[in-house]
Amino acid sequence: MKRRRTPEADLQRAVVTALRFALPKGAILHHSANEVTEAGPRGARKQAILVGMGVYPGFADLVVLCEGRMLFLELKSPTGPLSPAQEAFRDTVVAQGFGWALVRSLDDALGALVDHGFTTRVAATAGRIPR
Repeated sequence: MKRRRTPEADLQRAVVTALRFALPKGAILHHSANEVTEAGPRGARKQAILVGMGVYPGFADLVVLCEGRMLFLELKSPTGPLSPAQEAFRDTVVAQGFGWALVRSLDDALGALVDHGFTTRVAATAGRIPR
């Protein structure tokens, strides 16, 4: 059976691996499974259960907690757009003073840490465009 290509999932695995190495010991990197990918009525019921349990629409893919700082990372393929719920989540957390970054590459993820004042054990490569 041929494996289906999943650019965002592949990016997320790469980012998680790199951030586990880059962040200081004691940092927390967390992914909240906040959506059901099963189609149809069964998937809708499962999603409704998750919403009732506190799933927040548009919640970022990853949360980084380190040294008193919090950063939300939304991972997207190179051309993937933010949904309206993701834009609303971004606006809400930024208005509350938290960090948020759109990540389309591993370099974006490492650069977001630097941009938001996180201590890292690696540096983003030269030529990264600040967000």
